[in-house]
Amino acid sequence: MHHIAGDGWSLAPLSRDLAIAYAARCQNQAPQWTPLPVQYTDYTLWQLELLGDENDPGSLLTHQLTYWQQALAGLPEQLELPTDRPRPAIASYRGEHHSFRLEAALHQSLLKLARDNQASLFMVLQAGLLALLTRLGAGTDIPLGSPIAGRTDGALDNLVGFFVNTLVLRTDTSGNPSFRSLLTRVRETDLAAYAHQDLPFERLVERLNPSRSLGRHPLFQVMLVLEYNAVPPLDLPGLGATLEPVDTGTTKFDLTFSFTEQRSTAGSSSSLGVQIEYASELFDHATVETLAQRLVCLLTAVVQDPDSLIGAIDLLTPQERHQILVEWNDTAHPLPETTLPELFESQVTKTPDATAVVFENTSLTYAQLNARANQLAHYLIKLGIGPKDIVAIALPRSLEMIIALLGILKAGAAYLPLELDYPLERLAFMLSHAKPRYVLTTIPLTVQLPNGASLVRLDSSDIVTVLAKAPKTSPTNQDRLRPFTSHSPAYVVPPMSSIPQVPPVHLRGCSCQKQLSSTVSAGCQRNTNLILLTVFCRKHPLASTCQSGRFSVHLSKGQHWCCQSQQDTKIQPTWLS
Repeated sequence: MHHIAGDGWSLAPLSRDLAIAYAARCQNQAPQWTPLPVQYTDYTLWQLELLGDENDPGSLLTHQLTYWQQALAGLPEQLELPTDRPRPAIASYRGEHHSFRLEAALHQSLLKLARDNQASLFMVLQAGLLALLTRLGAGTDIPLGSPIAGRTDGALDNLVGFFVNTLVLRTDTSGNPSFRSLLTRVRETDLAAYAHQDLPFERLVERLNPSRSLGRHPLFQVMLVLEYNAVPPLDLPGLGATLEPVDTGTTKFDLTFSFTEQRSTAGSSSSLGVQIEYASELFDHATVETLAQRLVCLLTAVVQDPDSLIGAIDLLTPQERHQILVEWNDTAHPLPETTLPELFESQVTKTPDATAVVFENTSLTYAQLNARANQLAHYLIKLGIGPKDIVAIALPRSLEMIIALLGILKAGAAYLPLELDYPLERLAFMLSHAKPRYVLTTIPLTVQLPNGASLVRLDSSDIVTVLAKAPKTSPTNQDRLRPFTSHSPAYVVPPMSSIPQVPPVHLRGCSCQKQLSSTVSAGCQRNTNLILLTVFCRKHPLASTCQSGRFSVHLSKGQHWCCQSQQDTKIQPTWLS
């Protein structure tokens, strides 16, 4: 039945009149309907008289117009809904629906929650929908459209006709209120709106004159409906008849939440059906199904604890919780029992003549870098350096810095970077806490280091001579003083404060390998920014919390490391062409 002839309420009296007429005609009699006290024409004349003249400042029409203008001032032009596609410039009004039913226990709990808070079931459902939309990013100023029967006089109950009016129920959900507090806001908003329900919606839109768009409904885009026994019985003698809903495949709004409360013959509520009608050009059916699941989760939570904050209500579906906690968190995978030097040496075997390090106008190939790092490693091993030892690096950004870092790792030790611009007291504190066996540096930098440190001046003539005679082969555990594994410390993070109780942090080599493995296993290949890291630093030539990890990513994956001068502000690794 089209709204030009009647509304949903009209179906019940129409069905009764039809049943009376059918029963009478079966007896070859004229139907004897009870005369109605008023006709629809009487209602229209009464409404005109009730509202009065808009130019009369004392008329009901003027009073209600003033209320709605104030209530809807600054109303958002469009509700930001979690759509799957952008809103088209012109709405097609194509729609589909998703139907489900709330469990009887939940339905009864919602009724009890309404009674305990002097609210109606509609207000509880409205507060639940508002909380859900707020949580999904629709904002905190949410207008909902809602039909109201408009039959304010009992004489209109058995009259067939269109009496329904549409109200704009605007609610503020800001401040992360509890659900009970939000329900109080809804109750106040709805009662005020019901007291001003006589103004026709068409007149309200005409007076407010909101920004119009062919792609959306004015003033609101979400409709909320609660009906009671929406399908009236049709009792025809000797004939079974039911009303069959027809799916028109259309929708007026972005979303329409229709709740239907079925009641028993005794008048008690028995079930609550739900249908979500949606604009198919905006939403996928799966999205609306998830929306329904979240609404059920929210309503279930608030009946258990009405004082819970709406921002703290768990809206995850069981499938989503499993996906986040189990599927996405399932990062366990086997790692090869190899060390960082072995990863680098593997790359040397693959690309010995490829450029590994570039500094200003000088460069080293993988084979050259490996040979010089091996010579330093053998020298350190002769000095008694091995796994679980610490060697500090006090060098400017240079080729020697990279050689020193790799040489320490190849000897099996962990390196400690020192910032030469630090005060001597700070450097002394770092050395006293980390307790490195030696500090690799150069003769000019000696004056910048505290007294008492065991220095290895890599540019001194005697050490240069010793390094030149050292083996160029990669050291193994047979050469090292102690076994070197992937679990041996590789990098030492000095304490950031001067509190003696704060110890330095030792990072194992396997931690850096996990970073490398996870990066590669995530599908990051060459020319991918996740691996192609630019290390920004203010001062320190190594300046990275886990610089050894980034070093291994670059040099163990066939890249070359560009070391800029100490005055520059970043280290830029680039890919091998």
